[in-house]
Amino acid sequence: VQLQASGGGLVQAGGSLRLSCAATGSIFSLNIVNWYRQGPGRQRELVAGISRSGSTNYADSVKGRFTISADNAKNTVYLQMNSLKPEDTAVYYCNWFPARSWGQGTLVTVSS
Repeated sequence: VQLQASGGGLVQAGGSLRLSCAATGSIFSLNIVNWYRQGPGRQRELVAGISRSGSTNYADSVKGRFTISADNAKNTVYLQMNSLKPEDTAVYYCNWFPARSWGQGTLVTVSS
């Protein structure tokens, strides 16, 4: 089973994007699916996570702006990103926890 992130793009500050993380098999083959990001010159960081039971957690920097959700029927996890800021610019990845191999990610660029 592999995960593929998509949905990135260029958006103005204050705008919104929805990222998708699609699995080739069961999205919750492990209990937790996380979204991570890596901005220019920065280390990869955890953005949000969701468990099979629906429990969610968020980095402080995105609380109140980002929402993670899952559609088990579509084997897809989403990341709804609102009120985007230039500092949200990064390559966004999805992965299980514990992490397996990393995919290519999807680039989000927020212009000021």
